[in-house]
Order: sequence, then structure tokens, then C-alpha cells
Amino acid sequence: MKKYEVSFEIEGPNAMFTRPDTGASFVSYPTPTFSAAKGMFESVARVRSAYVKPTKVEICRPIQYEKYATNYGGPLRKADQIAKKASYQHMAMILINVCYRIYGEILLCGEEPDGVNSRHALQEMFLRRLSKGQYWHTPCLGWKEFVPSYIGPFRQETKVETSINEVIPSMLVSPFDAHVNGNLTSSYVQNVKIKNGVLRYDQ
Repeated sequence: MKKYEVSFEIEGPNAMFTRPDTGASFVSYPTPTFSAAKGMFESVARVRSAYVKPTKVEICRPIQYEKYATNYGGPLRKADQIAKKASYQHMAMILINVCYRIYGEILLCGEEPDGVNSRHALQEMFLRRLSKGQYWHTPCLGWKEFVPSYIGPFRQETKVETSINEVIPSMLVSPFDAHVNGNLTSSYVQNVKIKNGVLRYDQ
């Protein structure tokens, strides 16, 4: 069966791909998680009967962390803070000056309309919208407030940081138990390797 593949480059001043094992003080993974990468693909193009499964990410800038403070007003506040409509300052360790190249393969996820090659249709739609800067919703680098300064086709001057080699003890794959229409059940993989600046999601 023919493979239908897509890819893009994304760059931004800030990124946050939260490690659930870091507790209340959020710390980012060095790369997007599988689910974060899938969300980036879906921010550009989507169809009902096919989806993009991320396959790998290339790190194209040195990994740099920085402390970041944000005001939290969500449901995990104490009861008196919620009653007073008061937020509290939340500290995080985010990534700065990031650039990634992300690759994916298009797979079927439902019944195709008669006479339609859904994988080809999604590939064409994705490449067209990416080149024109059109999105279903604003892409983000993890947290919604971290919007990219560039997302588009690969740029010739961008190079993979081949000096980066790291093992992540445990990495979130997805908060859902299926790639499409899943239930809320987180899945993880252990000892995820970044080799020569490349992380493959199928480890």
C-alpha cells in the first residue's frame, strides 16, 4: 500500500510540553510529545476519514530551558481562591528558542466516501494550507499562549542539531487510549531515545 507522508517545520520563542511526572512545578520535555505533534498537524488540516500519525521529530536548535511564571486561574485552585476569583502565580521550566521538523504518516480512521482517496486528499489539503499559511486554528508549541513565529515547509538553512543525544526515562504518548476518538486514558513509553537530534515516536 502506498504511503502518504507529510512534514513541516515549526519555530518559536517559547514552548512547553509538560512532563506529568514533575508535579505542580511544570517542566517541559525537550521535544513535542506524540499528542502535541498530532495536534500541530490537525491545526493545519483535517478530514473525517483520515488522520496524521506523527513518526519522528528533528531538533533543529540547542535545547535551552528558562524559568517562566504564569497566573493560573483554573479548577485546581484552592476553594477559597475560586470563591474569591483569585488566581495564583505558577512557576514552570519552559523551552526557549525552539525549532523542530516534524514528520507524519497519513492513515485511515473511518469509512472513506465513495470514490475518494482520503489519505491523498488530506495530504494535498495539508500541503496546500501549510504553504498558504492557512489553519483550522492557531498552532501552538504546547501551551496555547506559545504561538510559533514560523510554521511552514522546511527551510534550506535549518539544520538538525546532531550533537543532541538523550534518554527520557518516561514520556507521555497521549492522554487518550486511541489515536482517534479515544477515551481519557494516558499512555507512556519508557527510555525514549533522542539520537543525533532525532526522536522517533515508534520506540
